[in-house]
Formats: sequence, C-alpha cells, structure tokens
Amino acid sequence: MSGAKKTDQRLWWLLAAAAVASVAWLLATVGLVGSTLEAREREAVWSLLGGRMVLLSLTWGAGMAAIAWALKRWFDHWVTPSVQLAEEAQVLLRTDVVRELKPKGNVETRVLAQLFNQLVEQREDLRRQMDERVREAAQGIEQERSRLAALMSELTQSVVVCNLDGRIILYNNRARMQFRALSQAPGVAGGAELIGLGRSIYGVFDRKLVAHALENIQQRMMRGAAQPSAQFVTTTGAGQLLRVQMAPVRSPQAQAAEAAADRIELTGFVLMLDNITRDFEAESAKDQVLHTLTEGSRAALANMQAAIDMLDYPDLDAAMRERFMGVVREETRSLSQRIGALAAGSSDSKTRWPLEDMLGADLINAAVRRIETVTGRPASPVDVDASVWLKVESFSMLQALVYLTGRLADEFDVRFVQLRLAPATGSAGKAQLDLIWSGQAMSTETVMSWEMDPMKVGNEAQRLTVRDVVERHGGAFWFERERARHQAFFRFLLPVADPREQVDAAAFVRNESRPEYYDFDLFKTTELTRSLDDRRLSDLVYTVFDTETTGLNPSQGDEIIQIGAARIVNNKLLRQECFEQLVDPRRPIPAASIPIHGIQPEMVVGQPTIEQVLPSFHAFAQDTVLVAHNAAFDMRFLQLKEQQTGVSFDHPVLDTLLLSALVHPNQDSHRLEAIAERFNVTVIGRHTAMGDAMVTAEVFLKLIPLLAEKGIHTLGQAREAAQKTYYARLKY
Repeated sequence: MSGAKKTDQRLWWLLAAAAVASVAWLLATVGLVGSTLEAREREAVWSLLGGRMVLLSLTWGAGMAAIAWALKRWFDHWVTPSVQLAEEAQVLLRTDVVRELKPKGNVETRVLAQLFNQLVEQREDLRRQMDERVREAAQGIEQERSRLAALMSELTQSVVVCNLDGRIILYNNRARMQFRALSQAPGVAGGAELIGLGRSIYGVFDRKLVAHALENIQQRMMRGAAQPSAQFVTTTGAGQLLRVQMAPVRSPQAQAAEAAADRIELTGFVLMLDNITRDFEAESAKDQVLHTLTEGSRAALANMQAAIDMLDYPDLDAAMRERFMGVVREETRSLSQRIGALAAGSSDSKTRWPLEDMLGADLINAAVRRIETVTGRPASPVDVDASVWLKVESFSMLQALVYLTGRLADEFDVRFVQLRLAPATGSAGKAQLDLIWSGQAMSTETVMSWEMDPMKVGNEAQRLTVRDVVERHGGAFWFERERARHQAFFRFLLPVADPREQVDAAAFVRNESRPEYYDFDLFKTTELTRSLDDRRLSDLVYTVFDTETTGLNPSQGDEIIQIGAARIVNNKLLRQECFEQLVDPRRPIPAASIPIHGIQPEMVVGQPTIEQVLPSFHAFAQDTVLVAHNAAFDMRFLQLKEQQTGVSFDHPVLDTLLLSALVHPNQDSHRLEAIAERFNVTVIGRHTAMGDAMVTAEVFLKLIPLLAEKGIHTLGQAREAAQKTYYARLKY
C-alpha cells in the first residue's frame, strides 16, 4: 500500500509566512501612500480602485500560487532530497544494511550521497577485517559447538533444553518430530505449534511436574549427589503417555561453589523424552502371548496325558496303540508350532519398566480415558488431590482399573464410575486411590474372586491378577461401602513418590540428530513481572504473519485461503519454525485474485477449514506479539472468525506499515516492496503468505534499531507512536 505522499509541513509554514508578509507589505504600502494624500485625493483613489478589488485579489492569489510553485520546486530540489538522504543514511548507520545511496536533488546533495557511499564502503572494509579477526578468535567456540552437535547427533532420544522460565533454548530434530506427533491437530501446519525456540515447555507439561522434579534435584544436590537427576511420567493433552528424565544445567561458578546453597543454583534444565504409549500395547501383547500359551497348551497336554495313560495298558491292540501314538505326535507337533509362533510374535516384547514418579492427577486422567475407551462406560475424577505424587507402574495399574470397571459393568450393570485420590489416613507414605460406583451390594467372596482371577481387559486376557498388581506396588486392596451415600468403592493403597530417592544418571539414553535449533543467549532471560507494554522491543518474542484471501472485503464475505507465519526470538528470525497452511474457504476463489496469490481453487480442496486452522495458529502464536504489514487488514479477518472458531486473538499487534511511516515520514512509499528495497531485503515469494511473512519479519528486525534511535524502546511506546501516523486511520 503506497497511500498519498505527505507534503512537508515546513512548506506550508513558509507559504503561510509569505502570504502574511505580502499582505502586510501591501497594507503598509497603502497606508504610507494614503498618509501623503488629501482627503479628496484619497476618495478619488478609492473610487478608482474600489470596483477593481477582485482583480487585485486575483493578482495577489496568482502571485501566491507562483510563490507556492517556486517553494515546492525549491523543496523538491533542495530540501526533500536532503531529508530523504538523511533517513536513508540513518538506515545504513543504525542497521547492518549495505547498499548504495542513489544521488538525487541538487549538486551538493548528490555530492553528499557519493561521500556517504564512500564512507559506507570504508566502514564495510573495516567491518570485514574485524569479522575476520573475530572468526579467528572464535574458532575455539566453534569447535565446542561442533563437539556439542556431534554429541547430539549420536543420541537416540528426544532432547529439550530449557531455561528456568521453561523457555526452550535447544532441541534436536528427534524432539521436533516427537512434539509434532503430540499435537492435537497434526494435520494443520504439521503440528508446528508445540515446539520452538523461546516457546514455553509448559504448553506440553504441567508446570507442577517440572517444579516437583526441580525440587527433587535440588534436594539431592543439597545432600551432595554428584550427578543429580529426576524422572516422572505424565500424559499430554493428546492422550500420549511420556516418560521424562530431567538433569540440571548449572553455571561453572555453581559447580565449583563450596557452600551447598550456592551449588544448587540452576540456570536451566535438560529434558529427555520417551513416548511410552506404544509400550502399553507391547505389554498387552506380551500378556496375551503368555495367556495364549498357557490356555492353548492345557488341552494339548491333557490329550497327550490321556493318550499316554492308554498306552500303559498291556492288552492294547496294535491299531489302537498306533492311534494313541499318533495323538501324542500330533499334539506334540501342534504344541511345538504354537510355541514357535508365539516366540516369533513376541520377539520384540520388552520387560516392564520399574515404578516411576507420576503425578496422581495424571494417572487419574489417563485412567478415565482408558476406562471410557475400553469399557464404553462414563468415568470422571472426583476429589482428586492435585499435590499427590505416586510411585507406580502405570501400565498394570491402568489395566487393573479398567478390568474392575469392566466386571462391574458386565456383572452388576454399573453405568458409570468415579476415581478419587487422596493421601492415605493412618498410613504414612501411602495414598489411597478409590474406584467408586453406585449399585447393588457385593459379597466378600465376589471381591476375592475378582482379585484372584486373571484380568481380562476388553477382549484380551492377561496373566496378571489384581493381587499381582497390588503386590508389585507393595500396597493393599480392599472393598468398602458408604451406606450414607449409597455408594461402594474398591480402594488401592499405593506408595507415594519419595523425593529423596536417587535416580541413576547412567540410565539416561543417547539421542540423534544435530542441534539445528538453539539460542544459548536465552539462558539470560528471566520472566518479567511487568506488563508487555513495559518490555523492551528487543526482549519480546514475535509471531510475524500474513494471510492470503479471496478478496479485500472481510466484512462482505471474503475468506482466508492461506496463513503463513514465522517466529522472532531474541532478535533472530527462526526460519525453520514456521506455520504455513492452506485453508478451504468453502466459497469460490475469484479469478481476478488468482494471478496475485497464485492459489488455484483445486489447491484448497480437501484442506482444513478455518475452524481447524485458527486454533492451531492461535497456539503457535501463544505468548507472543503479532507483527504484520498493514496489520489492520489481516486482524480484521481474524477478529471476524472469533465466535466461529472459539479463539480470540487478543495479542499485542505491531504494524510494519505504521512503523515505517514513523521512522521514515518523508519517503515516497511505504509498500512492503519499497521498504524491503530501502533495507536491502530480498523479496522472495511476494504475495504468498509465507513469503510475505518472511520479508515482513526481516523488515521488522531492521526497524527495531531505528525506533530506538527515535527514543522508542518499549512495546507500549511503539504502539502509541504508531497510532499517531497517517496510516493508522485506515479501517477495514
């Protein structure tokens, strides 16, 4: 968008001054001449001029027009080129832009432009020499980074490094792929909304989980542990089960400190993640193998035993003896084949993992989902103590809860169950987990039978019993009735996680892929308590975005057909952390707009709708400042979809159009291409959402130091100043 070029205010002031001076000179002349005339002579002169005042006014107006034209020509030739040259020179001075200034205006201004170009060339020569020296001095640091990258490439596990605020400062490609698999909408922009530099890990993990693990680590360091670490199991919003191992990041000063209080000072933490959801299936398959082997072998063994008993009779005739021998041979062969098939099918089975720390509320939530999925009966948590941590083998515990719910549903027609968790009364170090239902009474014999029978979950029989599960946890299990509430419940007594237990650091597994995505400067970041408006522009995280639409009238039914976005963290454009998604507008794309954005109607067929895309984009942009060029246009499209999509974009917004007009008020154009040319930014993919977002991001990074030069350092100052520009009046 170019808009009308503003006229230099000084031109209007000069023109007004000329008008006032000419009128004053004319009045002074008339007064002076009149003072020398007699009254009769003044009347004669006035009678001659009175009817010709219009002609005099027109003559004066023509003179003023000539003066205005001359002043305008003078400004265009002398003043405006100098102002524009000063603005462009400021870009070269305050940013890393390198380009040649175009000579314009009078001879003196052209000479100044050439001198500026020579000075810039000299500066770049000095900069290149300095960069070369810095590169030589930084070879040692680069070697350390290469070693880190080589180490990361050998790992076979997802690794995420965070600062104390939970902001991600390093992750490897394995973590990138795993986080995208955890997305609730992996089909939208590849699930890119969960992981990224500067993004909070608390978007995936409950803050209490991390705080608990960090507290355990600090307690172990206080006791002098050389390699303190912690681990826990949690569920994600998408229903995945994760095992997380945590190690602290400490400064060299903290590691070398003598006082225990100084040694526990952390700068961040490392998380190593395993998605163990599939291990549930492996454990279930293993139990099924053992059950099939046990149950399937009983009949064969019985047949062989019967045949062998018959072969003991001495008067058995030859034909019958051969027949029974055939039975033995057939059953032996069948049993051998069955064992071989089961052995082959279970070759990948894994042993059960040990008891691990798990937030009790996470176990309850996982059990609720598992019960509803397997039994079809509604389940809900009730009176769950969010502070209770358990030491559990979550797989077998969930199996037991699902098994008991299934038997309640099948044999007593229980229609729903509830799960309750609290510290155990009278049993130190234990917690009580209750499976509650309403229904008819149950005998003690029935409870004992259920406790001793092999568990059957869905259509799969298990070799484990409820008693096995309880013994594995060193706990207890019983049945109680609450007559006042007309309810009954099974109660499990489970061990509470002990933060004093030391985790063996040797259990950590290695991980693959180089750390392509890192920013160690984020270790210096702390969570500020003041509002975003008071924070410095250079300290904020930005989501720079652009939309392509079916037309230019959002209020008249035009729709978004593409969203592209990139993130800026720590004043760096993260090109690899992008959000790019076509959108099915569910309406025709006008033929006149296709040459502009290049999106054909068949390209959006089958793509996600705006109701699917905007929640994912909202998550991608969470906790950031939105940046766009001519942002009023894009934000209007987003705001009109708030009720339809259920998400509200209440982020702070900055507009590169307004900011450009703010720092360069005298430039001819503030179109994105013109600004990019001033900043020497290469325009690639213009009028594609992703291409425009990238160009806008680079332009915005160039604008930040220029805003600082004008005394604009914080977000609030930038927003306030931008709203005073001419372009802020545009509405959509």
